Amino acid sequence: MADILVINPNSSSACSAGIEAAVAPFRAPGRPDIQVVTLAAGPPAIVTWRHWHAVIEPLCAWVEARETASPAGAYIIACGSDPGIEAVRALTKRPVYGIFRSAVAAAVARAERFGIIAMVDSSKQRHLAALRALGLEHRLAGEIALNVSMEALLDPDAARAALIAAATRLADAGSETLILGCTGMAHHRDAIEAASARPVIEPCQSAVALALAAVAATTGARRASDPAVLAAD
Repeated sequence: MADILVINPNSSSACSAGIEAAVAPFRAPGRPDIQVVTLAAGPPAIVTWRHWHAVIEPLCAWVEARETASPAGAYIIACGSDPGIEAVRALTKRPVYGIFRSAVAAAVARAERFGIIAMVDSSKQRHLAALRALGLEHRLAGEIALNVSMEALLDPDAARAALIAAATRLADAGSETLILGCTGMAHHRDAIEAASARPVIEPCQSAVALALAAVAATTGARRASDPAVLAAD
């Protein structure tokens, strides 16, 4: 069965470890293999628009090389700003998911209005651009940026109080679901959900769920059209 490649476009191995932990519950016998890889050419964190644009070419080169060697069943860009998603989609016929767009899809499927906790203020601009492209900016109840480093997010305790405070404010502003706007927030999900009394969406999990469904549907369609399978049935 085709695998699913989750690409961390920053170079933080600690961030990739957090992604690994977030997607681990989706691994099971008989399912596609979920591989998490780190883009060594990426910055330590994607904070500015310059980082966002700079990572597109190495990200495309990595996917292009994989397409030539052994294409994946689906690709996931594991950054809360979905860098390079249009460029990568132009390189492959396989599904390409951005974790932010996937999280938004999960949020609007579950409730009318959602809130976002962003890593830095510049992330808000990139999120709004994606929401406008999706035609869903009117469903955003609010977004709060913590303006902290990736190192602080990855620490078990350093940013937790700020995350919970932001979630509480967003819930008070009418957010019925909350989206974690950075992969470095994944290990805080349970604490934020308990404190805010709102469903909290971890974007990597949302993207993996969509990718698993897409790969399963493709595999099922191929099996259904396979003469050997039809003969056996």
